[in-house]
Amino acid sequence: MEAVLRLAVAADGPAVAELARASVLQQFPAYYDGAQTASAAEHITTLDMALIDDGTYYVHEAGGEIVAAGGWSRRNKLFNASTAGADERLLDPATEPARIRAMFVRADWTRRGLGRAILTACTEAARAEGFTRLALMSTLPGVPLYKAFGFAEVESADLPMPDGVVLAGVAMERPIELEEHA
Repeated sequence: MEAVLRLAVAADGPAVAELARASVLQQFPAYYDGAQTASAAEHITTLDMALIDDGTYYVHEAGGEIVAAGGWSRRNKLFNASTAGADERLLDPATEPARIRAMFVRADWTRRGLGRAILTACTEAARAEGFTRLALMSTLPGVPLYKAFGFAEVESADLPMPDGVVLAGVAMERPIELEEHA
């Protein structure tokens, strides 16, 4: 079965939330303890509907199920859990990087190029809007994918969740010019 990439629509929200939670619960225990995994499943898996409303969020669908999701943002928000009441102003493509946001792949669909396909779509869309760089805040399970896509580590970060639990994260960036068309 092949997964088809498309822009997400509002009706995808519940399925994306279910995918995100399952992805965290299945993949985070290899990197984080039980309390951190539970906190992440609660706080970083809530879909920011602005991504769908802005037309910058993608899903891979296979057999009527969403098996991967992720997107980019032209807004000044790096990741969900840390930014309650955040400045969500539009970024200046000439001076600021677009943000990669909310990437999740179902555990049984990892290592099939779905994350790379989403990142490629995000990069091309951000480039079309004049952005020259991408930035993201990665949890530890995502670091290998982002490195393989050309992101470089900027710095390690502590990601405080609203319940006081702290996750290790990595701020990463890459220039858009590195992208080769697949």
